[in-house]
Amino acid sequence: MKQPSSSSGTKLLQGAFILGLAAIISKIIGAFQKIPLQNLGGDGVFGIYNTVYPLYMLIITLAAAGLPLAVSKFVAEQHALGRPEESRRIIRLSSLLLAGLGLFTAVVMYVSASWVADLIGNQHVAPSIRAASLALLFVPLMTGLRGYFQGMQQMLPTAMSQVIEQAVRVTVMIVVLLWLIQQHASLEMVAAGAMLGSVAGGCAGLAVMLGYVYRHRRNERTRLLFDGAVRHEEEREIKSEKVRGEVLYAEPEQPGDISQSRQSTDASRNIGSTYRASPEEKVHHKDALEQGVQALEVKRSNGEWIRTLLIYAIPVCLGSLAVPLMNLVDTFTVPRLLRGEGLDEVQTMVSFGIYNRGLPLVQLVTMLATSLSVLFIPAMAEARLKGGPEAVRQQAGLALRWFWLIGLAASAGLAVLADPINRMLYGDAAGTEALRYMALTAAGSTVSIIAAALLQGLGAVRAPAFSMLAAAGIKALLNVMFVPALGISGAALAGAAAYMLAAGLNVALLARLTAMRPAPGAVLAKPALVIAAMSLAALGTALAAEAVLGGLGIAAAHRLAAMGVSLLGIAAGAAVFVVAAARTGLLTAAELAALPKLGPRLAKLLRRLRVLG
Repeated sequence: MKQPSSSSGTKLLQGAFILGLAAIISKIIGAFQKIPLQNLGGDGVFGIYNTVYPLYMLIITLAAAGLPLAVSKFVAEQHALGRPEESRRIIRLSSLLLAGLGLFTAVVMYVSASWVADLIGNQHVAPSIRAASLALLFVPLMTGLRGYFQGMQQMLPTAMSQVIEQAVRVTVMIVVLLWLIQQHASLEMVAAGAMLGSVAGGCAGLAVMLGYVYRHRRNERTRLLFDGAVRHEEEREIKSEKVRGEVLYAEPEQPGDISQSRQSTDASRNIGSTYRASPEEKVHHKDALEQGVQALEVKRSNGEWIRTLLIYAIPVCLGSLAVPLMNLVDTFTVPRLLRGEGLDEVQTMVSFGIYNRGLPLVQLVTMLATSLSVLFIPAMAEARLKGGPEAVRQQAGLALRWFWLIGLAASAGLAVLADPINRMLYGDAAGTEALRYMALTAAGSTVSIIAAALLQGLGAVRAPAFSMLAAAGIKALLNVMFVPALGISGAALAGAAAYMLAAGLNVALLARLTAMRPAPGAVLAKPALVIAAMSLAALGTALAAEAVLGGLGIAAAHRLAAMGVSLLGIAAGAAVFVVAAARTGLLTAAELAALPKLGPRLAKLLRRLRVLG
């Protein structure tokens, strides 16, 4: 069998780097586009957008989550078998299927907009639902084309379309917002205009993918002229190899047969030791040769390919629904619960917008965890195969310790600096208490994401989805309990509790699978000391900066002043966090030095300060 070349491994690593970098860039753009949305449109528009967007993402998941992965898988298989015509047939069939699903879901979403708005409890969201439905005409087909190129290990088309999609989405959203605000459009129409950014982004991303398809077909046109001849030659060679195998493993009746077989074919010149192969090896070799012939001769019909794609895609799609469902809980519960407390539809959307102010900041932390989590899946699989149980425990323990600290630091830092950060980003302090509670979700969501990746690396693929589904159920229950009493702060507190539950379930299963027994001091006591020191440093610095600014006659509520206070508090907290983590042993010199570029310099500095040993 032909062994994978080193160049193919390098190509895979390069593709992973390109795709990972594009994902980080697109997620940063996506996370921070909500800040200008609130600044330009206000909390009411922000609330409507954040009500509809989780519903839109759920529909996108239903329409396009599993099929692109199925396309990638089967295109890769057919490409490896040297059957480019089957790869092209797969993408033609999947494109028709995805285009049909996109059209169907777009029509259903558009027609049912008023009914869905009634379920949410606010008719102001209906125009935005209709606007978002138009993106379904482009996005599913775009994702299918991405899967086609990924199946051929060409990641650049996906990376370019991701970045351009997000850039166009944000640009169009801001331009439309400014125009509608100048036209004095209503609240719901401004929000619908902002949602058109997703339509423009999807159209731009699809255009990029179609451009790559055109260029790919143009480059392949000359080679396609020789496809028939090449495939005929491959079939002839495999059939010839089958005959050679039969001669190679034939049992001779006398020694003279060996010399005859050496003269009959080129393969038998090397008969030597292989002639004495065991009967099991002979059968295996013959079966493999027969399967090679059948692989080139047998082709699926169009209907069989569609069934194959759907059978693979549907379970993947169902597993991908957990996270969108978690976000969708707020869409269908919080606005209705706020209306029950006496708020009208506009006031409800304004409150819901204020509630979502902390979302981009939390998403920035979870984006880091999500981007890095893909590294732990192959790392855990390799540790399990090569290092055994002890290597798995060390890998899991290191990952959980790092991201538990990162999540705690992000939660505590955002909570203690909520007031200046809120003023810096959004211009006022509305919803600061809710922002503090929402900050607590960073710890639970970060650990949940990393633990899920570690579980997947161990082969427990379904467990993280069930954990998120359980967390979504708890979120809905806690919303009903907390929102009437605490308002949007209650919804934020419910989210923190739900994500912590998901993290606890994933970590508990991981501990059971790996026999990991973390020490309470390393999990609770030492992190509590580090986070307490960090929080005091950040808060003390922020208060001191506000006092200095007040003495200079600069109001702390001023946006630029709030920016200075926030940045100084963040810098002080980060410095104390690193020093305290090093002093308590939660951060070792080897781990710090392993960080690219900045890590070795930081380790050297801490050694000079006698913080690290």
